[in-house]
Amino acid sequence: MYGIELHELQIIKYADGRLEKIFMIKKIAVLTSGGDAPGMNAAVRAVVRTALSKGMEVYGVRRGYVGLLTGDIFQMDERSVTDIIHRGGTILYTARCPEFRTEEGVAKARAKCEELGIEGLVVIGGDGSFRGAADLSAKGMLCIGIPGTIDNDISCTDYTIGFDTAMNTAMELVDKLRDTSQSHDRISVVEVMGRGAGHIAVNTGVACGATDIITQEVPYDLDTIAKVMLEKQSKGKKNFVVVVAEGIGHSQEIAAILQEKTGIEARATILGHVQRGGNPTLRDRVEATRMGNYAVELLEQGVGNRVVALKDNKLVDYDIQEALSMKKPYDEKLHRMAETIAF
Repeated sequence: MYGIELHELQIIKYADGRLEKIFMIKKIAVLTSGGDAPGMNAAVRAVVRTALSKGMEVYGVRRGYVGLLTGDIFQMDERSVTDIIHRGGTILYTARCPEFRTEEGVAKARAKCEELGIEGLVVIGGDGSFRGAADLSAKGMLCIGIPGTIDNDISCTDYTIGFDTAMNTAMELVDKLRDTSQSHDRISVVEVMGRGAGHIAVNTGVACGATDIITQEVPYDLDTIAKVMLEKQSKGKKNFVVVVAEGIGHSQEIAAILQEKTGIEARATILGHVQRGGNPTLRDRVEATRMGNYAVELLEQGVGNRVVALKDNKLVDYDIQEALSMKKPYDEKLHRMAETIAF
């Protein structure tokens, strides 16, 4: 816990004689950092309105840590977050910030917070964003991280904001590709996002009934995949879908090799950043709202250097450094099940 000495302390005495200490946080800020994810706006909305309900002043930081360094910060009110819960992207914008990775950059950001009287900061983003929050926490700033990334690759939490929307977007697009694949008796190799993890790929593959799923976490062999396709073709199957995680890449090459080995026309499609956009699903809106509310409650208690996480559908929080050191397992059982039932 950092920075408690910066905040006023109020002691409440209840009728039954109990005493409760409340750290009076007066001003907080919220920023979004790293890649955008559907649901970030819902989290911002929850942070702002929860803080206002507790009598805090709330400031929005534009373009992540860049805005913190340049002072691109503005006060927010109830109307600042009207009609944003359903919108994709982030109204606060986001950007990469190499300067913030330096000691000088972190000190500059801390000084800007002190200048404006900002006592707590909510950071919505991924692992890189949380490392920045940890650095600020080490300088006495109360920081709370909210996991927002479509890849669902933050190890301390079962779920990250944006994951459900991205999977549904990928699923819808693969379904559309299947239509043309069926019309042409074709192999469709579809690359979905997930640079460092195959969570989107395996879930999309299962949902779309893919012939095969290729991720970094499970070894694959194109000779075997081609052989299986030919076996299925001999039993009447005429088209195939292969879902490839971004971390594997070279989808065009995979399509060319499969076409050569099977004699079946193959086309590669890279879905790309379209998976980041679109209206967030119900789950992303609800989880983002829960996490935003929880983050402010932690700050209200004078708690910092924490990451909000979802475990077994319950909200918990971890020390940022502990959260960054965790390893997230890949659902290999789901992957193997998909292979078993793909016909």
